[in-house]
Amino acid sequence: MAQHMNLTLKVWRQKNDKTKGQFVTVQAKDIADDMSFLEMLDVVNEDLTRLGEDPIYFDHDCREGICGMCSLVINGRPHGPKYGITTCQLHMRSFHDGQTIVIEPWRAAAFPVLKDLAVDRTSFDRIQQAGGYVNVNTGGVPDANTIPIPKRIADEAFEAATCIGCGACVAACKNASAMLFVSAKISQFALLPQGQTERYERAQAMVDQMDAEGFGNCTNTGACEAECPKGIKLSNIARMNREYFTAKLFREEDVHTHN
Repeated sequence: MAQHMNLTLKVWRQKNDKTKGQFVTVQAKDIADDMSFLEMLDVVNEDLTRLGEDPIYFDHDCREGICGMCSLVINGRPHGPKYGITTCQLHMRSFHDGQTIVIEPWRAAAFPVLKDLAVDRTSFDRIQQAGGYVNVNTGGVPDANTIPIPKRIADEAFEAATCIGCGACVAACKNASAMLFVSAKISQFALLPQGQTERYERAQAMVDQMDAEGFGNCTNTGACEAECPKGIKLSNIARMNREYFTAKLFREEDVHTHN
């Protein structure tokens, strides 16, 4: 049987990126411990609506840990106190009756606040559009399966591709660096034969767009990897740096000659 609890929420409320925000105290009453964190916010918003108050604005979609949209910092940690999960996979049994929970949005200049807890993460989309694609016709799935790839390489590419672009790495980094995200998107192509055509052009374009968006540089403290819900590894950043500096040191055709 589910246990119920009463909680005090200190929620960041902000109309938009042009206005000043502040923490507002909200009571969450009779919350079942088998609720997800987002379900708890739904219940709180129903209570606020009944009282004629503006509900808390937050972002979500799949609620299955796939889309990456549930971007909340909970008690100082992106996606909350558990490792390897997104906010929508966090359940209220991780908290206790009478606890105070502080909820705020991602904090980064490149992620302006849309309203309350929702931020604009289209900077990630622009980085992806700068080079996170393959131009050549690679055929269908059966064609791709005929290309022999060592299992270790295939596994590394797959692990990089699991990045959902949630932005937790940015929120965890004291420099608001997006290098873990960008390196994952570069790695998933750089490791596979289908991604070789634009390999070095891709690295330059995506890193340049990352800088243009205003993200900070890597701190090498590993906070991004620690808070990533998909466990993206720092080794991807090392690969991205190699791809980028190789492209900068040589012309692309010369790089191909030396491979």
